[in-house]
Amino acid sequence: MAEQLNLIFIPASYSELFTMWNRYPTAVPYAGGTELIRKQGSEILALPSIILSLEKIEEMHRISRTERYMEVGAMVKLSQIIDLGKIVPVTLRHCLRSIGGPQLRNMATIGGNFCARDDCLDSSAVLVALDAQCEIRNAQSTRWISASRFHSQHHRTGLKPKEILTRIKVPLDTWDYSIYKKFSEYAGQSSRVVVFLVKAQKNILSDIRIIYKNKTLWRDKRSESILIGKQLPLNYRIVADFVESWKAYISGIGEVDKPSRKELVNFIEVNILNFSE
Repeated sequence: MAEQLNLIFIPASYSELFTMWNRYPTAVPYAGGTELIRKQGSEILALPSIILSLEKIEEMHRISRTERYMEVGAMVKLSQIIDLGKIVPVTLRHCLRSIGGPQLRNMATIGGNFCARDDCLDSSAVLVALDAQCEIRNAQSTRWISASRFHSQHHRTGLKPKEILTRIKVPLDTWDYSIYKKFSEYAGQSSRVVVFLVKAQKNILSDIRIIYKNKTLWRDKRSESILIGKQLPLNYRIVADFVESWKAYISGIGEVDKPSRKELVNFIEVNILNFSE
């Protein structure tokens, strides 16, 4: 019996893409391919039987900027975003620089990293923290959803069957304090990262966002509400209540082991103390 060959289609437009997808419903969209490589250890890769390469869809490679937003196509490589320099929010630059080495960043796409189906990857934490918006297309329509809804616990990925992520819109808000931290990785575990953002107006803490990523994303809005609207510098009692609230929240998450909880709470405490008396 002759060996079955893989079919690879390279549409040049969204219309061609969805026409081919309707003809071959089991086809798999293909971006940079790094997620496929990451999961396989052999020299010869096992590929899906039918591939829809997104490489030739010009719109998915575009980068644009306004005064308030940066828009990047889902096929833009991580290295291209890094090379944009200071127009990219600092936490996003730090995140992308920490992903693999130069060769991988020259292959990996922002869309592929954000919407990997079987694992929550690093850029998701930053894009959720920055309140990014995602453009989703299917054959009939286009819709926008928030990055947080895309990665919510109820929607493991915001993509429905025969949909693709085409664009990401990132607000260019100014944050007074922004930290991206990638913790040391353990063999066989998902990467663990945290994003810590603070904004102040007239000595009032007006916004705070802390996103922790293990296998999935975690954010405790109740803890954040303890600090929002408080006068700076923060009273130490309020800071202690905030840290205890986060400690209680993270202790109830089964996927986060005890050492990781301690590491995260220590990180949060050290950073929030910068705003205390």
